[in-house]
Amino acid sequence: MDLCVTIKGVSFLLQTGMGILGNTVVLLAYTHIVCTGPKLLPVDMILCHLAFANLLLLLTRCVPQTMTVFGLKDLLNDPGCKVVIYAYRIGRALSVCITCMLSVFQAVTITPTGPYLSRLKPSLPSLVLPTFAGLWLFNMAICIAAPLFSMAPRNGTVPAFTLNLGFCHVDFRDNLSYVINGVAVSGRDFAFVALMVGSSCYILLLLHRHSHQVKGIRRSQGGGAETRAAKTVLTLVVLYVVFFGIDNVIWIYMLTVAKVSPVVADMRVFFSSCYASLSPYFIISSNKKVKAKIVCAAEHEQPSADTQDSNDK
Repeated sequence: MDLCVTIKGVSFLLQTGMGILGNTVVLLAYTHIVCTGPKLLPVDMILCHLAFANLLLLLTRCVPQTMTVFGLKDLLNDPGCKVVIYAYRIGRALSVCITCMLSVFQAVTITPTGPYLSRLKPSLPSLVLPTFAGLWLFNMAICIAAPLFSMAPRNGTVPAFTLNLGFCHVDFRDNLSYVINGVAVSGRDFAFVALMVGSSCYILLLLHRHSHQVKGIRRSQGGGAETRAAKTVLTLVVLYVVFFGIDNVIWIYMLTVAKVSPVVADMRVFFSSCYASLSPYFIISSNKKVKAKIVCAAEHEQPSADTQDSNDK
């Protein structure tokens, strides 16, 4: 196997394995919380939904991509390609939208209550599920073009204005449909990322003001909770700006050429999936509930291993 292909395959394999493991752990932790305790808080519901969207993205894009890199062919037929591509587009869109939702929710939550927010804040928990439903319907409508143009790979020359995903082709037939789809996808991403960045900057501003207000009282703590919250928001913003920024730059480039190189397409897949692979570990490290459940599960398994060792002796 060629060295370049090996490096690419190992990179996708590590990314996919880490992402699926991390998001599955987050979902299992929240499932255990629901089964053993009270209902999830709105923020926890958003984080749980984010993990599900990222898991959907990884299963429908990175898994078949990894299998294709290692030489497996004819993975999907035409209907299979339509289902997988549509599910991937929805998962990718939800990952962006739900992270934006999380940032906006936190911004509204910590904003000082005024005449405009006095009625909104108490109703925030009841708006979470309807917002999820709205985001699903919105993105299902935006992504409807992808399955219409998706098909299994054909032998021979790849037509112009075709996205060669390896395991599937997305043939847009002509330049107009190709550009319209690209503009719709990129426009949605930029709008939600801009809203997320704006709300995150507002959160940082509020935390900065609050830290100055309590500086004289809590100087010895060095801004403890405020600093941790600011780092959490900043990490979220940096993850999106870096990975989705690179993703959309590559996507804009792909709109300018008639035939996209498989190497360019692979680069876009890798960078667009980095957030889905890294975000669960960010959630685990910053969320005390999830971390506590993981630690509890690990401690529960340790005595069993020790007991087995003693029985073996």
